[in-house]
Amino acid sequence: MRHHEFGLKIVPSILAAFVAALFFLPHLSADAAERPNILWIIMDDIGAELPCYGEKSIETPHIDRLVREGTRFDAAFLTASVCSPSRSAMITGMYQTTIGAHHHRSGQGDAAIRLPEGVEPVPAIFQRAGYFTCNGGDPDRGKGPGKTDYNFVWEKKIYDGADWSERKPGQPFFAQIQLWVGKHRNDDGRWYREVAPKVLQNLTDPEDIVLPPYYPRDPVLLADQAQYLDCIRFTDIQVGRILECLEKEGTLDQTVIILMGDNGISDARGKQFLYDRGIRTPFIVRGPGIPRGEVRSDLIEHIDMAAISLGCAELPVPEWMQGRDVFSKDYRKRDAVFAARDRCGETVDRIRSVRTERFKYIRNFHPRRPMLQPNDYKDRKPTILRLRELQADGKLNKLQEGILFAPVRAEEELYDLRVDPFETRNLADDPGHAGTLKSLRESLDVWMRETRDPGPETMEIYEANLESELRNPANRNHGQQIRRNAALMKEWAAEGK
Repeated sequence: MRHHEFGLKIVPSILAAFVAALFFLPHLSADAAERPNILWIIMDDIGAELPCYGEKSIETPHIDRLVREGTRFDAAFLTASVCSPSRSAMITGMYQTTIGAHHHRSGQGDAAIRLPEGVEPVPAIFQRAGYFTCNGGDPDRGKGPGKTDYNFVWEKKIYDGADWSERKPGQPFFAQIQLWVGKHRNDDGRWYREVAPKVLQNLTDPEDIVLPPYYPRDPVLLADQAQYLDCIRFTDIQVGRILECLEKEGTLDQTVIILMGDNGISDARGKQFLYDRGIRTPFIVRGPGIPRGEVRSDLIEHIDMAAISLGCAELPVPEWMQGRDVFSKDYRKRDAVFAARDRCGETVDRIRSVRTERFKYIRNFHPRRPMLQPNDYKDRKPTILRLRELQADGKLNKLQEGILFAPVRAEEELYDLRVDPFETRNLADDPGHAGTLKSLRESLDVWMRETRDPGPETMEIYEANLESELRNPANRNHGQQIRRNAALMKEWAAEGK
């Protein structure tokens, strides 16, 4: 299969070439059919704002098909809320804190991070078992390898290529496809102006958007959310093309497909934070041996994807792996899920959380720093710029002002998600919830201790990773602001904040 061929194209000749090319692809042998292919579809910067999770403004028929023909998990959560720690955890089935990969875009240069002894990326395990391993990029952004963003040192040879059509006849494949999704709205707006209208025909009406209560119904915020949902609609078409290609190959029913995101929506309180808008993820599994049309409410973590995949391939799950095969006969359901946020770019923070079915407990290790700390990556976004304008003009209500722009944060946050799904009423000081607070506080302490949470970087490591950020071509025109932000981080640290 050629990734640049199955992506949606609006030029008929290219689409015709794509269909014709399918007939020249190798097919799995009868023996190989007993060893399922494994396909991870990873969606960038997307939370659970999908119709199958309750979003009413859009339709996603191809993702809905996966739901009908597979199992949907309604309580799936990421262990990190930004891409590189999340992906480092995903590819190892380990908490990013345990493997020391918890700071965003860390492990650069002299600050290299190496996996603990015995731990290895999942593709290496599949490769050793005879699978063709590949990692392909978003097909509508060109041909070639897909995003990795692993914070640790890894061997490129764990991937045999970028496209499973390169495998030997009869060889099963382990594949990742990295879809751009929410990143489309991070550019200069050209994609939304030039591509989206041609592909989607009708764009989502901002007036149909429902925002969380901590956002004002401002035209900029409504338009941004509408664009985000249209990115999801575009991704649904891409998912449909992937399914069509597998069907044409005759491999769809021999392929376990797992669809999920790498972090929540990139806005003020989503990506980079441990509220559900930042860590709740779609998680849908379809394939041989997977119950069809089932919806599960048990708490799972995204690192379970590694163990699920090995289990589906009847490969042993290593003892060091912290993810769980949630389809195995001896699966033990979790009472809670855990997440961590650490340095993102030049901005230093440290947050930990534990979530049960009903409650969320968050611990802020730097409560004297504002939630919306200066961060070059986020401060360039239209939503953040607009929120800062509205705040400066006094146009936010008390809830919005208090949640987004309070100069300090609570050291502990506790939310009853059953009655407060948007996490706006902190119950940590409520005597009626003292028992719950104590229990979750202790649970988080145990998790941090047992998973060997290493905590913050040294200043030397921070400096090394900062210089790496400054060398990133994406930051070519933002070095001065990044250095100003870094200077503020050091100032706050010196003050004990």
